Amino acid sequence: MPSLKQAAQAYEPPQTKNISELDVIDVELGFKEEKHKKTNEDGTEEEFTVKIVEIDGEKYRVPNSVLEQLQSQLEVNPNMRKFRVKKKGTGLGTKYTVVPLQEQVAAIAA
Repeated sequence: MPSLKQAAQAYEPPQTKNISELDVIDVELGFKEEKHKKTNEDGTEEEFTVKIVEIDGEKYRVPNSVLEQLQSQLEVNPNMRKFRVKKKGTGLGTKYTVVPLQEQVAAIAA
């Protein structure tokens, strides 16, 4: 039986990753909304909602700015199926860029 000390040393708090960590994202990928709370400097709690996609048991946050850019991409190319997200910066200064991906069409040898 492991001790509390061993469990504490091995403990890693659950973390939500960012959608920019994925190489390829399908536009049909489902998402859910989760409510989270944060404590402000004055000790008050504030609730906020994040959009989450889950892949292989890992949760990835989808920033609203990614959805805005994806909307623009889909207006220009409604047949787009896959994309990736490039991330630049950290914290509140983070910028995201949605990059449409071309689907590879397999050549059929006759």
